[in-house]
Amino acid sequence: MPINLELKVKVDSHSKFISILKSTNTENRGILKQKDVYFKIKKGILKLRVENKTFTLIKYFRDEKGKRWSNYELLKLEGANPEKYLRQIFDVEVVVEKKRMVWFYNNTRVHLDEVKGLGKFLELETLFISTRKDAESRFKDTITLLNLDLSGQIRASYKNLLMKQ
Repeated sequence: MPINLELKVKVDSHSKFISILKSTNTENRGILKQKDVYFKIKKGILKLRVENKTFTLIKYFRDEKGKRWSNYELLKLEGANPEKYLRQIFDVEVVVEKKRMVWFYNNTRVHLDEVKGLGKFLELETLFISTRKDAESRFKDTITLLNLDLSGQIRASYKNLLMKQ
């Protein structure tokens, strides 16, 4: 099961981060429109991610209190309408819609998100490749590069933030 280290902060604007990322050896992977449909389950998190006409079922377990390590699995779905199919089986907790600009720096995904009903955010997801220490080092390098203030770190998913409203 893949593992990554995550961070989320609310931001007023993405422009300063875009300038920093453009000035470094960072790969711009473009803009995605995503819809995440979260289903009610007893353990962990299960969501269907809809991007364009692709459907990915994502199951994960996340440490919400500590350093936010996540274990996750992806399952590509095919068929006429996987969302309708799953909605007939599971109850939906919440739907998160966002526009996501994706950058890749030092095996860290930098997401500049605009989430419907919540606003603008910056998310980091550093991929676990060899050791946790290595991932934490690359994670810290990205935080330093982007000059992030961690005092405003959010330890909740967009799902939880929307459900609190």
